[in-house]
Amino acid sequence: MIKLKRAYDAPDEADGLRVLVDRFWPRGMRKDAARIDRWERNLAPSPALCKWFSHDPAKWLEFQSRYRHELSAHTDDLRRLVDEGLEGTVTLLFSARDEEHNQALVLKEVLEAM
Repeated sequence: MIKLKRAYDAPDEADGLRVLVDRFWPRGMRKDAARIDRWERNLAPSPALCKWFSHDPAKWLEFQSRYRHELSAHTDDLRRLVDEGLEGTVTLLFSARDEEHNQALVLKEVLEAM
């Protein structure tokens, strides 16, 4: 099972494997308090795509398309997350304030489609 959660939300036992999917570490978060099991920077959108998107909902559809294209280069990493999700819960952590327009949503859809 694949779940989503803001990195700033308190960790919970039900989270299972907690995987940060942001390119940069969440601001103001101490690494020892985050309880992040793995940081998958390579599955985060490229810096150029993040800068272009800038969390503008008007660019959401195009962002999804471009990000899916970037993810297609990381099939081994994606497959590993899918396999881990089949074995137990995987929670994808993101730091964006916008919970309806962020890369973790797209990544979750890609993983579930696999």
